[in-house]
Amino acid sequence: MSTTAAVPQRIAGLETTTITSWRTPIALGIFTLISLAFVLIPTDATQSTFRISTLNDVIQLPDIVLPVLPTVIAAVLVLALFTGYASWVVAGGRKVPLWVPILFAIVFMLAFLTWAGAGATIPIPGLLAGTVSLSVPLVFGAMAGVISERVGVVNIAIEGQLLGGAFSSALVASVTGNPYLGLAAAAVAGVLVSFVLAAFAIKYFVDQVIVGVVLNVLVIGLTSFLFSQVLSENTALLNTPPRFERLPIPVLSEIPIIGPVLFQQTIIVYSMYLAVALITFAMFRTRWGLRMRAVGEHPTAADTVGIKVNATRFWNVSLGGAIAGFGGAFFTLGSVGAFNKEMTAGLGFIALAAVIFGQWHPIKATLAALLFGFATNLQNVLGVIGSPVPSEFMLMLPYVVTIFAVAGLVGISRAPAADGKPYIKS
Repeated sequence: MSTTAAVPQRIAGLETTTITSWRTPIALGIFTLISLAFVLIPTDATQSTFRISTLNDVIQLPDIVLPVLPTVIAAVLVLALFTGYASWVVAGGRKVPLWVPILFAIVFMLAFLTWAGAGATIPIPGLLAGTVSLSVPLVFGAMAGVISERVGVVNIAIEGQLLGGAFSSALVASVTGNPYLGLAAAAVAGVLVSFVLAAFAIKYFVDQVIVGVVLNVLVIGLTSFLFSQVLSENTALLNTPPRFERLPIPVLSEIPIIGPVLFQQTIIVYSMYLAVALITFAMFRTRWGLRMRAVGEHPTAADTVGIKVNATRFWNVSLGGAIAGFGGAFFTLGSVGAFNKEMTAGLGFIALAAVIFGQWHPIKATLAALLFGFATNLQNVLGVIGSPVPSEFMLMLPYVVTIFAVAGLVGISRAPAADGKPYIKS
């Protein structure tokens, strides 16, 4: 059964065809049926408590107590309404607005948390703070992927760029005792990995996917070898990097709920906010962004107006590598505080899925990365509160979300037209 349909329309006496996709209504319908299971599967407790404030908050908000069954039933009805609205919009030949899946996801998670946390207290600030922390490397990796693929180069090597950044930042920061030098080293490591990708993919026309996979294996092997033979031999000198301290922003950090989550962070997280904003603005409001998108969509046309296609691709892929290196530094300078073998644990591939999920748009890719981070942190929170949800299910949740994203069930995802295609000037 096809999930797309052609809707004929008449414009100025001419008949045109608009392609609509039923993927979004189908996805919403699937999750609505899943939420119905929360009603059918009983829980021992009748109430769920949501803790809104922490003991350190300037403004203390009371806990929210919700009855399990009425809340879940109400949520299912709202989800059904969203699904019906999405179906009506698609049937009319229009695109489902972005706010529909966002609000749908919020209501669905409210139903799930109410059901899964029955009889326990769910710490919302901890859940959100963990989401932001786990999403930082994903967002940096997704930004690298967006920039690379917008100029026509498939960046499978995000995993290697993250891991190279993590290793270099730990080593340099440990030796120098300066986390800022470690951050700079992480960016350089990311650029070096992207140089190799760009050289083989752009200059020598090697298959970009193969180059990316080989680079990931190379970086994993190289960092694992150096960790075993060098870092582990002298951990005190080479693998004890100083971590960035949290820098609360006055006033903003005191806003209930979002203040401690967003504005009591390290400089790496604030750099992430700035990077997303700058990339979004530059991509759609500057000459650099126009040339980048032109090279990724129609390199031949870009070449005819004087844009150096391969040079543009090379330097933008390198820029993406530097951004991914920043994301790798978060592991060692902002989170763990030391380098470990394969510590990125496949997050580069999830970042690539966030690029596809976000339809190659910086803001949407960031939201997708936050969704994956939330799914990852949710298993930790539910494990702490003693939820009856099987731990095996929670462990696979982030990857289930990734599969749904790559499958494109949230809508049509069209890559840049020249993505993955080498440009050979005739």
